Amino acid sequence: MGKLVSTLFVTLDGVYQAPGGREEDTRGGFEHGGWVFPYADGDFGKFIAGVFERPAAFLLGRRTYDIFASYWPKVTDPADPVAAKLNALPKYVASSTLTDPEWAGTTVVSGDLGKEVTALKERTDGELQVHGSGALVRSLLALGLVDTLHLMTFPVVLGSGHRLFTEGAVPTRFKHTGGSSTSTGVAINSYDLAGRPEYGTFGLPEDA
Repeated sequence: MGKLVSTLFVTLDGVYQAPGGREEDTRGGFEHGGWVFPYADGDFGKFIAGVFERPAAFLLGRRTYDIFASYWPKVTDPADPVAAKLNALPKYVASSTLTDPEWAGTTVVSGDLGKEVTALKERTDGELQVHGSGALVRSLLALGLVDTLHLMTFPVVLGSGHRLFTEGAVPTRFKHTGGSSTSTGVAINSYDLAGRPEYGTFGLPEDA
């Protein structure tokens, strides 16, 4: 059975919207697109290249899929580690409206998300990778279907935009499995899902 691995870019205030370009996702009048660009360096590239050494298939939300499909098929350099995998490996897109995807190797997942993704994991030999797709990741976390979350936190606050964790998110506990930082201050942390939170109380010391 495969592992579902999510890789996400977020700001310090939790925004994941439009990391890669000004016009990538302008929902809600979002004007801050492209906030990742100033922080891209060799450390960032090395981590992303490492992630893309491990996929067996990709699962994407509809918006991220459309962004990727408009860009990556045009990148034909076989030495590009990201393009080579995205163009060659199976891609699944969670959508109730997409019917005729043009990107080769794409299958639409339109049924019960929990059942469909569980079945995908069972028949994937390796990592089923989710990139971006914040709303999809929230749903998958709520269903307990994410195994590993790579969270890249950028040292910037935007004050608006779609946030990864919103009011009403399912309480979830994680186990920190690794971390590093880049030369531009991006914190890269990896977490495995570890069930529900545990709680306790700090009591006052007893009188002597």
